[in-house]
This record gives sequence, C-alpha cells and structure tokens, in this order.
Amino acid sequence: MDDGTEQQSWDDEGGAVLRIVGRQLKAWREAAGLRQAELGTAIGYSEDLVSSVERGRRAPKDVYLQRADDVLGAGGKIISMQRDVAEARYPKKVRDLAKLEAEAVELGAYNNHTIHALLQTEDYTRAMFGMRRPLLTEDVIEREVGARMARQEIVDRTKTMPVFSFVQDEVTLRRPLGGKMVHRRQLERLLEVGQFRNVEIQVLPTSLEDHAGLAGGFRLFKLRGGATLGYTEVQHITRLISEPREVQFLEMQYGSIRAQALTPRESLALIEKVRGET
Repeated sequence: MDDGTEQQSWDDEGGAVLRIVGRQLKAWREAAGLRQAELGTAIGYSEDLVSSVERGRRAPKDVYLQRADDVLGAGGKIISMQRDVAEARYPKKVRDLAKLEAEAVELGAYNNHTIHALLQTEDYTRAMFGMRRPLLTEDVIEREVGARMARQEIVDRTKTMPVFSFVQDEVTLRRPLGGKMVHRRQLERLLEVGQFRNVEIQVLPTSLEDHAGLAGGFRLFKLRGGATLGYTEVQHITRLISEPREVQFLEMQYGSIRAQALTPRESLALIEKVRGET
C-alpha cells in the first residue's frame, strides 16, 4: 500500500531540503490549528507518518503535498514544494550535473555507448537503468528516470538559449536498447531535437579508419563566467575536470571528433535512414 512517502538514506544536501520542507508543513499545520493526528486523518495518513515528514525523515510524495495543500488552505504554496522534494530524492551527482548544465552557455558532448542523457526518451532511459548490474530496485529506477527527465528541461529552454553540440557514435544509433519500439521512438526523438535552432547533433561513423574518440565519452561545459570544465564518467565513477591543460586537451579532442563526424544535416539523414530500417 502506498503511504504517500518515500524513505531512504539522503545525502546532507537532500536531507537539509527535506527538513526545510518538513518545517514549512508543520508551520502550515499549526497555523490551521490542527494536531498531527488530525491532519493525518484529514489527508488519509497516520500520525506517525505526518510526524516523520515534518521531521524530514520521510519524503512526501506529490499526492501527500496535494492533499495537505487542500486541507490546510495553502493555495498552492505547499504544492509548489513538489519540485524541491523531487530534486532532494535525486543522487547528489545528478543534482551537481544538473547545476552545471543550468549554468552552461554552451555544452558539448561525445557519447560512444548510449544516447546522451539530455536526448533520451523516458522509455529508453528506463530500459537502460533496468539493465544495470547489480540490479536496481524499481524505486531507484523511477527516481533515476525522473531525475534525467527533469534535466532535459534545459534543452527546451528558450529564454537563455544555451547552445548544445552532441556527437553520437553511430553504434549508439543502432543499439536497440529496450526493443524495437523504444529504439524507434528514440531515433524519432533525435530527429525532433536535431531541428532545434540551438542544438546540433552529429554522428561519428563506424567506418572511420582514424577515430579520435576511442578514449571514451566526455562532456565540456562553457560557463557564463567564461570558464570551461570537463566531465567524464566511467563505471559510475565521475570526475569533474577543471585543470586548464586537461580541459584544453579535451577541447582539442572534441574538435577532432567533430571534424571527423558527419555534418548535422548528413547526421540527421543517417538517423532517418536507421529509423527506416528499424
């Protein structure tokens, strides 16, 4: 039975957010003149659960916040905390990566195993996390999928218009993760995003005799302040690269990869061809 909350171990930052949310919920309850047991009865949960949420020990799900907002007459102020609670559930490395993406005016990425996270469909992402070994629980998979989908908002953002450059190894287009329909929809998503004015997608053909990307995938973030950072991830181990010479090396490598790749127009034509074969 769904108790309206999630319980797990939080990192310090996530725990701090949940404690703040809990204090705000407590303040709204007390302002309404309700005891914990009375609020629990009104929204369909136990007194112990209400107490755990208010102490930041459990993360309230959306339905909990929605019912509390209605009962306490918060006029949407409690519901507005849904995003904060959702982000508190995400692993710290995901939150840190999302912050980098949000601060970037330009992002470049080369991927040689899977489609880049910002380009993935929800079904593709879910299939990918479902293949992880050791196996992940369903709750963890859903949390990871939710975090990744939330990060994709930056691609559709129009106010600041960050510039995105993605280079995908051709093998990532042909690897049918999740099955035929998931694979086909993922290719359609690439074709869709590839039409955005601030996005360029290039494909690095497998037929190349000289391949500049064999060392593995990586990302480059050009931040508003002028700094450029590199980012790599191997076997769940992430590394943020700030040393200027190392960043310069990655920039040179990315330049070579882009030069070897098909043009954006040629790349979309190849993606369309692969989609037709799927």
